[in-house]
Amino acid sequence: MDDLRWPRSLLLVRHAQSAGNVARDHAEAHGLELIDIATRDMDVPLSELGVRQAEALGTWLADRGDRVPTVAVASPYIRTVQTAQTALAASGLDAPLILDERLREREFGVLDRLTSRGIKARFPEQAEARARVGKFYYRPPGGESWCDVALRVRAVIDSISREHAGARLLVVSHEVVIFVFRYVLERLTEAEVLAMSATEELANCSVTCFERVTRDDDVGLELTTFDDTVALETDAAPITHEPDLPLGPR
Repeated sequence: MDDLRWPRSLLLVRHAQSAGNVARDHAEAHGLELIDIATRDMDVPLSELGVRQAEALGTWLADRGDRVPTVAVASPYIRTVQTAQTALAASGLDAPLILDERLREREFGVLDRLTSRGIKARFPEQAEARARVGKFYYRPPGGESWCDVALRVRAVIDSISREHAGARLLVVSHEVVIFVFRYVLERLTEAEVLAMSATEELANCSVTCFERVTRDDDVGLELTTFDDTVALETDAAPITHEPDLPLGPR
């Protein structure tokens, strides 16, 4: 029965560079409090470089032989949908694309679009609360903590285990969501996942892979690749590591 519970492989991909990444860099470089972008975070598209990165990802996916994805699932945000659609088109693979809102970016509530300087200037009490509680449990007003994201990820894992058992899944999502996948699947502690996020900023279009394994009659998913940029290196596409658009503390 365990063989019917898990996908054969799980490729977690962070979306390609977005226009929000570029706007964020400008705001931070010029000491601004607010990121100047008109659209909702959900509607921020890829940058020109991001499209190139997604195409490189697609080329790499097509070269995986019998390990190519058979199903793709993505956050419904424009930047993740564009990454998935562009990669699938470039790969030539006939894999259906399913959108799942549980894979969306962590919500930052009142801190949305604020730079670090902006948060301290406009919501100093929130900056203090986050420093006291720690980012794993801290929930900004109207937003989510990492624990809230973990609840979503646990639900996604349950769904894909039932609906896509034996499939090779491509999941296109956001940085914090991918860290939380590791937290849940590897049964990490708060300290372990936060230490990981403190030292590792995921590259745009980087690949984190879990493969189904059997050990002592127990079937599960085992990490084989983390934050791998081989898809971009193969195509000589520029590698970027920008934080996502909402600048509330990750």
